[in-house]
Amino acid sequence: MIAERFEDEEKWLAEGIAGIQHNAFFMHRALDEDNLRDALKYSAQMLSELRTSRLSPHKYYELYMRAFDELRRLEIFFKDERRHGVAIADLYELVQHAGNILPRLYLLCTVGSAYLRSKDAPVRDVLKDLVEMCRAVQHPIRGLFLRSYLSQVSKDKLPDIGHEHEEGESKDVMVAVEFVLQNFTEMNKLWVRLQLQHQGPSRIREKREKERNELRDLVGKNLHVLSQIEGVNLEMYKDIVLPSVLEQVVNCNDELAQFYLMECIIQVFPDEYHLQTLETLLGACPQLQPTVDIKTVLSQLMDRLSNYAASNTEVLPEFLQVEAFAKLSTAIGRVIEAQADMPIVGAIALHVSLLTFTLRVHPDRFDYVDQVLGSCVKKLSGKPKLDDSRATKQVVALLSAPLDKYNDIVTALTLSNYPRVMDHLDHETNKVMAMVIIQSIMKNNTCISTADKVEVLFELIKGLIVDLDGTIVDEVDEEDFNEEQNSVARLIHMLHNDEPEEMFKIICTVKKHIMSGGPRRLPFTVPSLIFSALRLIRQLHGQDGDIVGEEVPTTPKKIFQLLNEIIEPLSSVSSPELALRLYLQCAEAANDCDLEPVAYEFFTQAFVLYEEEIADSKAQVTAIHLIIGSLQRMNVFGVENRDTLTHKATGYSAKLLKKPDQCRAVYACSHLFWVDDQDGIKDGERVLLCLKRALRIANAAQQMANVARGSSGPVTLFVEILNKYIYYFEKGNPQITSATIQGLIELITTEMQSDSASALPASDAFFTSTLRYIQFQKQKGGILGEKYDPIKVQIPA
Repeated sequence: MIAERFEDEEKWLAEGIAGIQHNAFFMHRALDEDNLRDALKYSAQMLSELRTSRLSPHKYYELYMRAFDELRRLEIFFKDERRHGVAIADLYELVQHAGNILPRLYLLCTVGSAYLRSKDAPVRDVLKDLVEMCRAVQHPIRGLFLRSYLSQVSKDKLPDIGHEHEEGESKDVMVAVEFVLQNFTEMNKLWVRLQLQHQGPSRIREKREKERNELRDLVGKNLHVLSQIEGVNLEMYKDIVLPSVLEQVVNCNDELAQFYLMECIIQVFPDEYHLQTLETLLGACPQLQPTVDIKTVLSQLMDRLSNYAASNTEVLPEFLQVEAFAKLSTAIGRVIEAQADMPIVGAIALHVSLLTFTLRVHPDRFDYVDQVLGSCVKKLSGKPKLDDSRATKQVVALLSAPLDKYNDIVTALTLSNYPRVMDHLDHETNKVMAMVIIQSIMKNNTCISTADKVEVLFELIKGLIVDLDGTIVDEVDEEDFNEEQNSVARLIHMLHNDEPEEMFKIICTVKKHIMSGGPRRLPFTVPSLIFSALRLIRQLHGQDGDIVGEEVPTTPKKIFQLLNEIIEPLSSVSSPELALRLYLQCAEAANDCDLEPVAYEFFTQAFVLYEEEIADSKAQVTAIHLIIGSLQRMNVFGVENRDTLTHKATGYSAKLLKKPDQCRAVYACSHLFWVDDQDGIKDGERVLLCLKRALRIANAAQQMANVARGSSGPVTLFVEILNKYIYYFEKGNPQITSATIQGLIELITTEMQSDSASALPASDAFFTSTLRYIQFQKQKGGILGEKYDPIKVQIPA
């Protein structure tokens, strides 16, 4: 059925175009011969093709444009009185004798255009006559195009400032305004009436509504003509133009017309006019049909006004003078109240536009910003968490706007309604917004310097710190989770205050939040907090000479107690290796503060972790080397405590699972007895004992390799021990003699030459490099060269 209708329209259109072309041919011939009678005859016949009611608006437009092009030539003929020999006033009367009303009015408008230009009659009378005569055509489509033609041919002849007419300029402008307004009103009525023809099946109604929408520019052009009249000043716009247009918009009660015309008003008239007539314009919004997309209209208005303010800062006082924010805020509230069934996404979008306007026009008015957020909270209150993706995106845009404007989260933290808006987000969107906040802080290098602000900040990002209600841990993407927690860890380093007391409060506030994060989060967030606290400890220690300890509530000892509480949960959440590292870091900080009992306690905790929680052999090797390295740097311990800890370290070194690991850990323990500082321990005998014990373990490893694989294996361990001997030999350990080194060199040489030894290029290269070093020292001479002189080396070719 629709296909048949389309084919019929194509046929009717083709017939209409053929009729126009046929009569236009004879009209052109008559024009060329200056034959007025035939020109009027054939032009009337040509225009009769526009009387059809069978075409859709789209097809009728094609037909109209063919006729319009021909009428332009006819208008030129009418203007030249010499060609047709008839006075323009007589011609104006003559064309009214055409047989049919539609051709008669098209010809009347064409002659009327020339009549207006000739100034032979009062402009007011001609315009009034034309616009009134067009009322004779009430068919919606035919009437719309007729009045569109009238607007088109008269727009450049309307009286305006600078025109020479018999009346005053202000009266001339009023004539033009009244004409355009009346034509606009009649056209809008015709356009709205088109909807009454949209009966029938829904598919046909939708098609017709789409075609009707395509005709909207015919009506909107009248408003554009109004905006181009220079004589329409602010006063006239405020008192006459805007009230008349809005009256027609409100009274037409048509959704499509109201939305389009409100858009037109906003787009075609100057920004300064909108600002000064804001109350009138906004007052019409609640009177529109509930189905009108008013949020888009208001958003466009606020965007224009904010762009106006941004382009010219001199107009900002005018915004305050007219109380633009208060009027817009009130209008939005009324619209939301009037349209009770407005989707939540629409209400939030309005608040986003209002907030954008506020930030651009009144960036220093934080109370306005907070008021917008509070209004949004009021709209969201009593409703469940947002699950509409469009609504959540709008909330994220709302919350992101202050961050983008101020580039400072501290400002957002002062807004009391900011966290209340975030509370209405679902868990996933809450995390997205939390990441936006953290990224803003990192991008702008913002330092949060008070505990109160930290408290508010961590309330905002709680979606990243704790599992909110309904979150299933197994559903969390591992990569995303790691990125989120690393962001929180980086954030902790941005929390700082030079005042120790306030910094301690910040640390306690962060501890309160992150310790409830669960076992998956602690390994990410705890280290950052630990190092932040250690930085405070070193700061306090550096102030010891200036501040009396009793007068400072925050002391290193107090902070160390807090650190112990923070690290302890890590050992029970499958992160004992991390906990051990942090205990050792704290022990070194306690060493710097000369707090022996505290340092000893942290080492004790590290050894307990090693014994009870670290079972993996590779993890044990790493852990024991960390312990040895940290213990070697300690200088706070007395003899008894140091002996106890070094004994433990050497004991655990010898109990590692693999012999090579045992050997390396034991010779590393030798550094515990020889610290190369002015006041460091230098126990040569115990160093030698460690190295001899390492040699015995290396020898045992060789024998085990021989039993298991039929060869004694590489001699890398012996070469490593040789290098330790050389180190202590150079450092002046009296127990390490040249003879000892000579014997070890010969042992390694023998092992490498034995048939049972397996060749390994790395071991050979390592040993050769060691011998070359000895040879180099001998050749260099000096005190060190004399020490090496007794050692005989033979570097392999």
